[in-house]
Amino acid sequence: MNERITVIAEAGVNHDGNIERALALVDAAAGAGADVVKFQTFRPAALASRHAPRAGYQVRNDTAHQDDSQLAMLQRLALGDDDHFRLREHCRARGIEFLSSPFDADSAHFLIEDMALPRLKLGSGELTNAPLLLQIARSGRPLILSTGMATPEEIRQALGVLAFGYLNDTLNDTLNEETPPSEPAFAAAFERMDGYQLLAWNVTLLHCTSEYPAPFIDVNLRAMDHLRDTFGLPVGFSDHTPGIHIAIAAAARGARMIEKHFTLDRNLPGPDHRASLEPSELQAMVEGIRQVEQALGDGEKRVADSERNNRAIARKSLVAAKPIRTGEAFSKDNLTAKRPGDGLAPLHYWALLGRAAGRDYAADEAIGKEELP
Repeated sequence: MNERITVIAEAGVNHDGNIERALALVDAAAGAGADVVKFQTFRPAALASRHAPRAGYQVRNDTAHQDDSQLAMLQRLALGDDDHFRLREHCRARGIEFLSSPFDADSAHFLIEDMALPRLKLGSGELTNAPLLLQIARSGRPLILSTGMATPEEIRQALGVLAFGYLNDTLNDTLNEETPPSEPAFAAAFERMDGYQLLAWNVTLLHCTSEYPAPFIDVNLRAMDHLRDTFGLPVGFSDHTPGIHIAIAAAARGARMIEKHFTLDRNLPGPDHRASLEPSELQAMVEGIRQVEQALGDGEKRVADSERNNRAIARKSLVAAKPIRTGEAFSKDNLTAKRPGDGLAPLHYWALLGRAAGRDYAADEAIGKEELP
């Protein structure tokens, strides 16, 4: 059977800075059958300057705060450290993995050292943030990396940073400690066989289109094939399209991981609610992915157990098209194929033509196997 597809329910900042709403999002994700619920961890002042504008979709979707700067928006949406610990414990109680995306060095340190998360996720905006990539790789933590807005060369460069970090993490330390981080050192680490092996063990690439909602024409699901073939790493899909069908299609195309934003109510004010699924939709998506997962099978063509009993009913056998007398030659006029298929297969039609019937046959009577040469 295929490896189970990991479904990440992206709560993101759809709690709007409210811990009780965040806890309710955990409940909704667990109730929908997701494997993971993911949040975002950031120190607002470390993530955006006072001069950083908001993205167009953030302004359009957050009508209650259209005049805010990005920093003001982030300050409203940030969760505190204690909130994170509450969320982690609630996830444990609900049997769902807690995951978060750090957006700055302090947040990454907090998730790695204080919360001891077994793996991290980085959003597409951090793919070119080499210091953050290196920090995470040196921690030895596996990483899920979204690739929205990225060129193949930018992805290659990011993987070089990660390879360098994994080769020189606190457990591995296979690089010379005197080797300083640099672009040539990252490129060399990417080319090393042991560097590639560490990437294969630790990194999952998510194809992504960084618009909210993403236009269908820009999704390009076949780019997952390009990522898989080019980099040889596990590949998934972070879906920003409306509805659930593109995520299910990605599962059918071989995504090993599906990430999707969700909210308790799409009408809530905030930057991401309108491009998110509501809980019932999230549940339908998970169910659809699980059905696709089962339907993919192992690729071997065989008779399925469920269809075995239908073979005789649906197929045909050679029968007498009209009464045939003993010794009469089988011909195109007195032989035909009809259901059921529990007698001689029509493949033997030509072998019988011209042969003398061994006994009498009534119309529609199956031709006996003893008539074969």
